[in-house]
Amino acid sequence: MYAKVIVDVPAKDTNRAFDYIIPPSLEPWVEVGSRVGVPFGSRVIQGFVVELRESSDYELHKMREIKHVLDPIPPLNGELVELSRWMSRKYACHEITALQAMIPGALKAKYERKIIVSGPKAQPPVEDDREREIIDYILSKESLSMEQLLRRFPADGPLLKEMLIRGRLAEEQEIKDRLSKKTVLTVFPPENPQLLEACLAQLPENAKRQRQLIEHLQTNPEPVKLADLSKRQGISSSAVKALADKGWIALREVEVFRDPYENRVFERTTSLQLTDEQQAIYDEIAASLRMRTHQVFLLHGVTGSGKTEVYLQAIEVCLNQGREAIVLVPEISLTPQMVERFKSRFGDWVAVLHSRLSHGERYDEWRKIQMGKVKVAIGARSAVFAPFSNLGLLIVDEEHEASYKQEENPKYHAGEVAVARGRQSRAVILLGSATPSLESYHRTQTGEYKLLKMPSRVQGRPLPAVQVIDMREELKAGNRSMFSRALHQAIEDRLQKQEQMVLLLNRRGYSTFVMCRSCGYVAGCPHCEISLTYHHNSRTMRCHYCGYAERELNSCPSCKSAHIRFFGAGTQRVEEELVRLFPGIRVIRMDVDTTNQKGAHEKWLQLFRSRQADVLLGTQMVAKGLDFPYVTLVGVIAADTVLNLPDFRSAEKTFQLLTQVAGRAGRHHLPGEVVIQSYTPEHYSIQCASMHDYSRFVAQELKLREAREYPPFWKLILVTLSHGQIPLLVRAGETLADEIRQQWRRLSRHATDAGGDGRLEVLGPVASPISRIKDRYRFQCMIKYRGDVAISGIMDGALSRLEDTVSKEKLQISVDVDPQMMM
Repeated sequence: MYAKVIVDVPAKDTNRAFDYIIPPSLEPWVEVGSRVGVPFGSRVIQGFVVELRESSDYELHKMREIKHVLDPIPPLNGELVELSRWMSRKYACHEITALQAMIPGALKAKYERKIIVSGPKAQPPVEDDREREIIDYILSKESLSMEQLLRRFPADGPLLKEMLIRGRLAEEQEIKDRLSKKTVLTVFPPENPQLLEACLAQLPENAKRQRQLIEHLQTNPEPVKLADLSKRQGISSSAVKALADKGWIALREVEVFRDPYENRVFERTTSLQLTDEQQAIYDEIAASLRMRTHQVFLLHGVTGSGKTEVYLQAIEVCLNQGREAIVLVPEISLTPQMVERFKSRFGDWVAVLHSRLSHGERYDEWRKIQMGKVKVAIGARSAVFAPFSNLGLLIVDEEHEASYKQEENPKYHAGEVAVARGRQSRAVILLGSATPSLESYHRTQTGEYKLLKMPSRVQGRPLPAVQVIDMREELKAGNRSMFSRALHQAIEDRLQKQEQMVLLLNRRGYSTFVMCRSCGYVAGCPHCEISLTYHHNSRTMRCHYCGYAERELNSCPSCKSAHIRFFGAGTQRVEEELVRLFPGIRVIRMDVDTTNQKGAHEKWLQLFRSRQADVLLGTQMVAKGLDFPYVTLVGVIAADTVLNLPDFRSAEKTFQLLTQVAGRAGRHHLPGEVVIQSYTPEHYSIQCASMHDYSRFVAQELKLREAREYPPFWKLILVTLSHGQIPLLVRAGETLADEIRQQWRRLSRHATDAGGDGRLEVLGPVASPISRIKDRYRFQCMIKYRGDVAISGIMDGALSRLEDTVSKEKLQISVDVDPQMMM
């Protein structure tokens, strides 16, 4: 038997499968999706088996054998291996990069060197006692590095070196996972319970703790953790070990799964009565599930329309068929509240995968999926790779969220990957949002997706009234506060009524930038083309791109003036203003700075839910996924922030953010109100959001996109080049752009002859909006295309022209297909 293996070397020359012989002893263990250790050059490295064959095209004497299998159960299945091929083509990445993205960080191999005996092990040289001692010591160890060997034989360095030269010893690379499984010492009673009575008879009277343990095992004849015996029964480990030494009980390490929710009790819930709107949507999804046909639904439901209940009942249909389900939510929306709804409905059938878990917890949640212990996975974008083998339903909640796009290689979009995976497994795809992306909405118009609508809130609750405040008029009226008069009055009103508020500011930190009023100097990062952000608590100025930090300024470095001013409002600044203007107000601030510790999200939201705060103030993380019955006011401090970014999606992102945060108000028995503060209140995205008018916004935005040749009518690829020298960067960018144009001209002639109608344009190279990060300059090319364009071949051919520059000059090239970030 032979295996085709993708090796752990992300390079163009190795971006293909290599043939290896499967030794007879490993044949039962090697499957498609297995991780294996294979010789590659002079090393043994990790690889993934992507195909099994009875024969090979290569000469047998030139082929090498697989050394070992790294997992008894393959971490990937055939469906995921096939998906990695699709990702490699779609996102212009190496196949090994796509495969690595599918496994948890714990399984990403680290390589260690170990010393082995390379001569005939049964016949160590008897003439040298010291050499025999060294060989016996190595053979007694499972794995031993040269450093460990030298510590054991500190005076024998010359002998060890001579043994390596002579070939008696060799150094071999060993592949290890980054995380071990968790085990606990566990007490096992004898298989025959009657033996415990005989043990009691033999114990002396003063062995009270040993006697207590045997009596406990008589009434509880199940294995028990040693720690639990000590904690709950007061039985010491020495008493346990004394009985184990006598052979009366067994003491063994037993693997346990790390469970992030082991101390939480979830009250079981049952399905709710659906509204007529929900029922119609559910019936259509359930029919597709029962027919086991691949279908992509776009569920456009306003905030508070009950999309989550539809998700839960659709999953129930899927589970009743014996199939599995994946629920993707943006990391920012993966709140304890969301987890609780799924855990309460499906209990231990649910695994949760997200970045706020420890590496060990995430690894064990993933293994529960792999071992078939759970049927539902809920998590952020990487949960799309959950190793289910009988997938029936993939749900992508808040499908419009940009966080579904990964910004590091492979630069995949989880929503697109979900659709591709669903196509492979004939699963139903359900994309849900109150503000669907224009790309998804456009696909419903072309017939690629099916549109489902839920335009009403449950129980007929009204959408909140929205008031847009022109901050230019506030300034004319002499109000220089960050709060308009209307928002100030609304906050006072809620404080009197003891109702709650959500305030959104789409920034973090204390202030946007630090400037000298005397000479205009702005404090900037010395390594990036970006201003530093002031953080009041730590009295530091930080770069949010490379992490550079320095102490706050007391005087201007340029003119020595003491007139240093902090411009713009960050969340810390807003919090201070609230406390100053409304004495006694209780504020919870949620931003990147206050939620970077494990469990911080849950802590703050639980405090707010229990009404121990009046205001939840934060950045985008407070805009979605939250459902609090006493929130009746939502205030948006600065609605224009995103509008001013150099991004063709800025209007769409503004509309989505305002609509989503407005949806936090009036979700239960109390009516809601929204106050949006803006310096451009006439902008169509703000006007449409204030009227909850998605259709009007989409119609206007699609016209603009088509006129300007942007998605969804054209597709984009952003290529970013970075280097320490601008001249080399410019030359490389021009070479790339010219090569893409030449490749397109050659291919388009053939396509035209065959009746194709594609179009392609290359813009650039130009300096990136952030032209320097970490002392490397950045230029970019934008490729725009539509219709019949063999873009994969064009990009491969063009990038190959720069291979020498990449390797010799350390040029970095990043290819982003369908980019979400244009910076």
